[in-house]
Amino acid sequence: MKNLPNILTGARLVIALFMFVALAAAAGGVPWLSERLTADQQFSLQRWAFWAFVVAAITDFFDGWLARKLDAVSVWGAILDPIGDKILVCGGLLGLMALGPNPLVILPAGLILFREFAVSALREVGAGKGIKLPVTLLAKWKTTLQLVAIAGEIVLVSWSAFGLPNDPAVFGPASLVTHGLLWVAAVVTLITGAQYWEAARKALA
Repeated sequence: MKNLPNILTGARLVIALFMFVALAAAAGGVPWLSERLTADQQFSLQRWAFWAFVVAAITDFFDGWLARKLDAVSVWGAILDPIGDKILVCGGLLGLMALGPNPLVILPAGLILFREFAVSALREVGAGKGIKLPVTLLAKWKTTLQLVAIAGEIVLVSWSAFGLPNDPAVFGPASLVTHGLLWVAAVVTLITGAQYWEAARKALA
């Protein structure tokens, strides 16, 4: 039972990879496969990608909760968990942009990607100098905001795949809320990045 949290974390990595490949294939980005897909198959891949993202996002909550509940916190779990989060978030954003670049999505997505890579590099450099940058409460909320916003964006870009009504009175408000949430996630992401940078700067001073 104590291996269950790490199994969930490993599963999140695999599911995140499947999600990204499914979105890339639906967007025509997988050689020899995408060109053979029918429109219905592309829609099916988009739906599968969304549900894969949702399942992977749920494992993000349960692996940490189970690790604490079962007293099974491990070094491997501490290493793989943030990697799984970043792969899921980055894979989701890259898949979104492959399906159809949206001016309202490109900038916040780019800012989120920039922060995630920058903080990962900062952690790596800090670890080499014995500096630890523990995850803050705001950073945990940041991840939740990112996952909810990206899930919403996948639904938006796959609107027809889900058979949702092409009614501006429905799609318009849904777009406004979803894009707004992504921008909020981007702002919180940058704030947490600045917090980590300041913590590292003080530790190195």
